[in-house]
Amino acid sequence: MNEQSLQAANAFLRVAAETTQPGEVLNKPPAEIGKSAGLPNPLAVARAVRALAARRRLEVEDGQYRLLDARPLEPGEPESVPRAPRRRKARRRGGARSEPAGDRRATYTDLGRAVLERVIELGRETAEAVASTEHLRREVKENKAARIEAEQRASRLFDRVKELETKLDMAEVNLRTVLAAARGRGATAGPADSEMEAVLRILKTPTGGSAATGGDGAPEGAPEGGPEEAAGE
Repeated sequence: MNEQSLQAANAFLRVAAETTQPGEVLNKPPAEIGKSAGLPNPLAVARAVRALAARRRLEVEDGQYRLLDARPLEPGEPESVPRAPRRRKARRRGGARSEPAGDRRATYTDLGRAVLERVIELGRETAEAVASTEHLRREVKENKAARIEAEQRASRLFDRVKELETKLDMAEVNLRTVLAAARGRGATAGPADSEMEAVLRILKTPTGGSAATGGDGAPEGAPEGGPEEAAGE
């Protein structure tokens, strides 16, 4: 293993050991750990994982990686787990270019493992996004129901205010009628007892207002002929 691969493997191991104790399963996907360790691509992550597994720092168990030892790799440390023997291809005539020692070419197995880990990570992110969308949809529905209820309450209060304003106008008209009839008798004459009772009923009438006014909006105790007849009396 060359110096670059050694540094990449130790960086991956250092980041994994920060969140996982020896003997426990890695709580993050290898792709995310490799990204935090600064590895450039999934292929480099796969190489680092393979190097750590071959030297008994990681162990593959049921598709998950377990941290066995947090000690960094030493230069020239041999592999503890032997690799499966590979069939050698027939050497071409003319001589082929020799690959650098310790840096093997990526295989389809490494590529498939990296792709599978990425697919699992994307699936997890998709599930989290769906759950967040459902939560936001429920919040929007609750806010819509609260808004409709508030609008209905405001509409009822507005109708009530208009009703009270109408009754106040009617009471003011009745009071003006009684006072005008009283002024028609002269400056020294006071309002009759029936007129005083009508004024008191107007002021003491509850929100229903049925006891203070008749069907035409005039006080029940006021003369039916209006201010002129009251003044003539």
